Amino acid sequence: MSLLAETCRAIVPVDDDAARRMRQCLDGKTKPRGSLGVLEDLACRIASIYGTESPSLPRKAVVVMAADHGVAEEGVSAYPAEVTTQMVRNFAAGGAAINVLARQAEARVLVVDMGTKSPISAPPTPALPHKGGGRHLTPSPLVGEGGGGGEVRDFRLGPGTANFTRGPAMSKETAVRGLEIGIGVSAELAADGIGLIGVGDMGIANTTSASALTAVLCGQAVERVTGRGTGIDDAGRQRKIQAIERALAVNRANPADALDTLAKLGGFEIAGLAGVLLGAAVRRIPVLLDGFITGAAALIAVRLCPAMRGYLIASHRSVEPGHQAILHELDLRPLLDLEMRLGEGTGTVLAMHLVEASLRIAREMATFTAAGVTDTGA
Repeated sequence: MSLLAETCRAIVPVDDDAARRMRQCLDGKTKPRGSLGVLEDLACRIASIYGTESPSLPRKAVVVMAADHGVAEEGVSAYPAEVTTQMVRNFAAGGAAINVLARQAEARVLVVDMGTKSPISAPPTPALPHKGGGRHLTPSPLVGEGGGGGEVRDFRLGPGTANFTRGPAMSKETAVRGLEIGIGVSAELAADGIGLIGVGDMGIANTTSASALTAVLCGQAVERVTGRGTGIDDAGRQRKIQAIERALAVNRANPADALDTLAKLGGFEIAGLAGVLLGAAVRRIPVLLDGFITGAAALIAVRLCPAMRGYLIASHRSVEPGHQAILHELDLRPLLDLEMRLGEGTGTVLAMHLVEASLRIAREMATFTAAGVTDTGA
C-alpha cells in the first residue's frame, strides 16, 4: 500500500467528546457563558483535534510551498514566472511579509521548492527514510542567518507544471509524489515537536490553477471563481478565464476523482500542500489554512479523505472570489477578514495569535469557584 493510501486510511475523525469537555471547562471561567464567542469555539476545535480538553501551547511552524505553472505563458499574471524563484530567495533572506509576521508569532518558516522554473542554488538532499520517498528536511545553504530567514528545502518535481491549456498539468504519478512529499514534511515537523502548522504558497499563475480546481470540485462557473490574482486588469482577467475554460475543455477532469483533477489542473505546490494537510491530520495536528491556494489544496485533501476536514481551520477570508466557494464547500468559518490576498501563509501566522489566546483562556483564566465569584448559571 502506498504512503498516500496508508495515510488516508489512518486518519480518524476529531474527538467531539474532548470539544464538549473543553466547553464545560470554559463555562466554568469567570465570564458569562459563551461571551468570548469565536475564541471559545476555536478552543473547542483545537481540543477536538488534540483529543484533550487541556492542550499545551503548541510549537508553531508555517510551511510555504513554491512552484511554477506552465499556464503563466498565457499571460494570466501581472508578474513574470521568474518572480517565484526570486521570492523564494527573499523568504530565505527573511525579507518577505511571511518572515516578518512569523517572527512576531514566534513561528518557524519552512520553504519547500516543489518545482520552481529556475532551481534554487542549493544541493539536493537525501531520500526520506519512510515509504513514499522525498528528501530529508536538512538545512540548505539558503537558510537565513541572523535575519529571521526561512529554511529552504529542495523537493523539486520539475521546472514547473505543463501548460494545462494543452493537456494535463502533470501525471497522476507525479501528483501522488507531490502528495507524499507533503505527508513527509508534516511527519518531520511532528518529529521536531511542532504542534500547530500553518500552510502558505508561492507560485506565479497559481490562482489560475486554483480557480480551475475550484470550478471543477465546487461545480461553479469559471467566471464566478476567477479573480484578479496578483492584480491583473480586466483584459488580463478575461485571458485568465479563457485559459481556464480551454483547460477544462481539453482535460475533462473528473470531479469525482480528486487525484485526476489534481493531476490535470493542479500545481506541484498544491499537491504538496494537500499532502501536508493529510500528514498533519494523521498525527492529530491542527492546520491553519491561508487563502485561495491552500483552500484549493484543502479541497483535494478532503476529497481524498473526508475525515480530515475537522483538522482544518480557516485563518482568514481572501478577497479572491473562488475562496468564498471553497469556504462554503468545506463549511469553514474564517477567523479573520482583513481583505488580504498575498498568500505566503501570512493569514495563518496572524491567526496563530488567536489560537494561542484561546488556549491561554482555557489554561490560565480563573474559575468562578477559585476566584470566589458568584456563578448565576447559563
